[in-house]
Amino acid sequence: MLKRVTVPSLFAPPAYSHASVVEAGTRLALLAGSVPLDADGELVGPGDPVRQAEQVIANLGEQLRAVDSDFEHVAYTDVYVVSADPAVLAEVWEVVEASRLSVGPHASTLLGVACLGYPGQLVEITATAVVPGPGRSPSPSPSPSPDGERA
Repeated sequence: MLKRVTVPSLFAPPAYSHASVVEAGTRLALLAGSVPLDADGELVGPGDPVRQAEQVIANLGEQLRAVDSDFEHVAYTDVYVVSADPAVLAEVWEVVEASRLSVGPHASTLLGVACLGYPGQLVEITATAVVPGPGRSPSPSPSPSPDGERA
């Protein structure tokens, strides 16, 4: 279903693999970027990339549960950090490494960027995960009716 590859002729990566291979016919979840907002839409950890990374990981866990997957089945992530300082990126990566995302480990890219979508946002993680087994799919969101009301 999911095979993680570390290439012996390349450097030994810290807590990630060089590639993830998913067999044809496997269900995948392509997750939107997990952001450091709480359930009320408030920014968690203003000015603190480590606290924001912790909230992002918690939110990513909720996204995975909603699609019947988990951290161990994540095949790939992009980790975005608003910083040009490698030390700040390393601090955020330590949070990723301490999470169960490092089990496996998955393939990942860590990027320093100029800005992200929400005011004050410093961290975002996108993920692709395998959905193991024949688990049920989450219910779709209700469609808006012609007058704009949710059904």
